[in-house]
Amino acid sequence: MISLALPKGSLEDQTLALFREADLEVRRTDRDYSPVIRDERISRVKILRPQEIPRYVAEGYFDLGISGLDWVRETDADVVEVAKLNYSKTGEGTVRIVVAVHGSDPIERPAQIRPGARVTTEYPRLTAQYFEELGVEARLFTSYGASEAKVPDLMDVVVDLTETGTTLRRNGLKIIGEIMESYTAIVANREAWADPVRRRDIDEIVTLLLGVLDARSRTLISMNVPKGSVEEVIAALPALKRPTVAALYGIDYFSVETVVKKSEVNRLIPLLKAAGAEDILELPIAKIIR
Repeated sequence: MISLALPKGSLEDQTLALFREADLEVRRTDRDYSPVIRDERISRVKILRPQEIPRYVAEGYFDLGISGLDWVRETDADVVEVAKLNYSKTGEGTVRIVVAVHGSDPIERPAQIRPGARVTTEYPRLTAQYFEELGVEARLFTSYGASEAKVPDLMDVVVDLTETGTTLRRNGLKIIGEIMESYTAIVANREAWADPVRRRDIDEIVTLLLGVLDARSRTLISMNVPKGSVEEVIAALPALKRPTVAALYGIDYFSVETVVKKSEVNRLIPLLKAAGAEDILELPIAKIIR
């Protein structure tokens, strides 16, 4: 059995939805930060700030955790990155740690930042390394939220996490540099990863989670096709592998099934109908295990 740390805050909703879709629903108890997952492979669950999770996993308080790669790097946690999860706090994709200044500031790149500039950030370790490599002497102030609101009145520069840059621009800031790209990651304790029993449980849980993520972007297409149109319909089908084709009993028709990208379905269905497909069904997929 394995212990598990899940992120509170911006990643919480997406993470809980992922576990629910994987049939590993996180059930709240009277103790809100200690929910349960009714699965024999999971012994204990805690919901914690993502900033804390990499260190707790590295120290062995948990076998497995979900956090941002940014916090793994910021805390210098010695963990195993097991898998990348393609979601951030609002949806799919990655995020970036960027350097920004007020829009009225003539600076266009980080190397131009003035000596002694005041820099606010939730990532003091990564920021210090970045400016040291640039040879820029800056005064760092650890931020505990709303970093973008502190420039220019209190601070000259902000180093912050962003998905699109919209919040920074809304606050009159401009991005002049990027420290790193980050994403949500599953990380494991090294001792747990080396233990065959816990490694098996970790692999099985991660397989279910990744199966859900893969299925979210796919859909199953099923249709009936007259014998004379089978080749034309199959030629129109993009497939994970090859479509499944089975003869229908008593008539010159075939049942054709395949998995396609959801983004292609609206374009694909009219093409299949024009090629001779009938009774076309689009069916949701819960998991794809490769």
